[in-house]
Amino acid sequence: MAGKFDPYALLQALERQRVTYIVIGGLGRVLHGSGEVTGGLDIVPSTREENLRRLGLALEGLGARRPDGKAPVLERDLVGRGVLELETAAGELKIVPEPAGTRGYDDLRRRAERPPLGQGLRPAVASLDDHARMLAALDREQDREPLQTLQRAIELEREISRGIEL
Repeated sequence: MAGKFDPYALLQALERQRVTYIVIGGLGRVLHGSGEVTGGLDIVPSTREENLRRLGLALEGLGARRPDGKAPVLERDLVGRGVLELETAAGELKIVPEPAGTRGYDDLRRRAERPPLGQGLRPAVASLDDHARMLAALDREQDREPLQTLQRAIELEREISRGIEL
């Protein structure tokens, strides 16, 4: 059973092992100012062999388990799977090697931002544009409202950057 969601504990575990990743999903949107409530962390890791080894160490330290209760084996569990859902002592963690509408880590890292979260954490977070692209590609009813909110935020950012008074 997953522990209470503690994003700091999850992010710190990834940072301790020097895992290269991008935050996406609900928490990524919250870090951009969304009013959503989320109960887990979604990441897109670099799929380079050494990074997956470090990710495996971080998951081990978090006591990560698949829904069937077994420990994940990344080399096997990430193949042909859209999302690897894990339960950890610090809450739900989803590993998404190639989110809908993207080509994965290398695609997202170009526009990722690193907001300071406190406790020395500055994780890479997918841009607003990339979050909107992912939600649009998923084309799910549940994502319509967050997508509209993101699109409005993107419009406002563009207006501000052009110096247009609101």
